[in-house]
Amino acid sequence: MSTDLQWLLLRKYNSFVVKKASEGPIFSTEPGNLRNLHSHKYSGLANAKTIDIKDSPSGIQITIKKSKASPQQVRTARTTFTIRNRSGGRRALGVVACLAKKGYRPDLRAAALGRTSALIAAQKEKKPSPPKKTRGKKVTA
Repeated sequence: MSTDLQWLLLRKYNSFVVKKASEGPIFSTEPGNLRNLHSHKYSGLANAKTIDIKDSPSGIQITIKKSKASPQQVRTARTTFTIRNRSGGRRALGVVACLAKKGYRPDLRAAALGRTSALIAAQKEKKPSPPKKTRGKKVTA
C-alpha cells in the first residue's frame, strides 16, 4: 500500500491525534513523529522509513523502521539502539546526523537533530544556584 493512501486513511481517524483548540495546529503523539505535528511528512505511521528518538534512563534511544520489512513482522521491522549518557552530546548528534544523511530521511535531518539536542539538554544536571546575597540595610556587619 502506498504511503499516500495510508495517509488518506489515517489523517482523520487516528488515536494519536491531539486537538486542543478548535483553531490552530493539530498535534500527534505517534511513535516516529519527530516534530509531533499531524502531517504526512512527519507521520510515523504513514511513512515507510521512520526515525524515532526517545529519552531513556541510560541515554538516548533511537529506533529505526526498516522500509522493506514485512507488515506482519512488526518486531523484526525495527532496530533499536541506545547512545549512553557518558558518550557525550557530540557523538549522539553525529550518529543521528549520519543516520538521516544515509538516505533514511534526509528531509528530517534538522528535526532529528533538534529533538536530540533538546533531549541532551534535558538530561544535563542543573547547576546549583548560588545563595542570594543580602544588600543594603539588611546586611549586619
